[in-house]
Amino acid sequence: MARVRYGARTERETAATRAASARLSDLWSTEVVAVWETDPDAVAAVLPRPLKPTARPLVRATISRADLRGQPLGAGSFAVAAAHGPVDGWYPLVMPTTRERALTGGREVFGEPEKLGEVTVERDGLVVRASMARHGIAFVEVRGAVSGPLPLPGPVRRTAFSFKFLPAVNGRGFDGDPLLVHCEHHERARRLERVTGDVVLRESVYDPVADFPVRRLLEITIGEKTRDRRGRVVERVDPRALLPFLHQRYDDDPLQALDAPPAATGSRYGGGGA
Repeated sequence: MARVRYGARTERETAATRAASARLSDLWSTEVVAVWETDPDAVAAVLPRPLKPTARPLVRATISRADLRGQPLGAGSFAVAAAHGPVDGWYPLVMPTTRERALTGGREVFGEPEKLGEVTVERDGLVVRASMARHGIAFVEVRGAVSGPLPLPGPVRRTAFSFKFLPAVNGRGFDGDPLLVHCEHHERARRLERVTGDVVLRESVYDPVADFPVRRLLEITIGEKTRDRRGRVVERVDPRALLPFLHQRYDDDPLQALDAPPAATGSRYGGGGA
């Protein structure tokens, strides 16, 4: 009988898979990052306990494009600054990706808010455009022109917070207590440049990032970067604290459609680069 591929793998095959994963070579990506100050009340409103706002109400939009075994991979993150006890980090609200394998790994392993979407990073000479889109709406667009090189930073460690959970089978609450995860990103850059430009946030009932307007644009950069990440569970979370934020993870469009988006449709713009 031919091998049934859904059947159990042997211990040797499982061990070989783990070893191959540990030997993955550096994956370098072209990455556009925009950071700005926004409405502090908006940031505070989206943080489930035990996360709290930091001293500055910051938003970080990261949009990257890489080549993975000959296939393009796009990934994005829209995150707000947050703190868990003494640890400052970022709490992503939406992380579009172009590949299902990246989505399932991020959501099932780390509890990240990964969703399938369109991610674009384009550079034509000095002109840069990057965007995250879902349901036909480019809800974040970063655009501008390269205005000069930046010194390469040393290795950077950045913490992202996420909640790993399973919605209950009966539709009420969770099956088990949700887990708060610290995901440590270790990043290196081999090229980094300053971009002078702006950030456009478009209204979307699925990805309502327009609620975080650009009050003061701090920086836009484009670079070539590589990173690895390691996650760890730091505590169990009171389900009652997380349940009101469950809609952040899913396209709860029947309810979000009742959220009454701003009457003025179209775009909200950020000013020139810092």
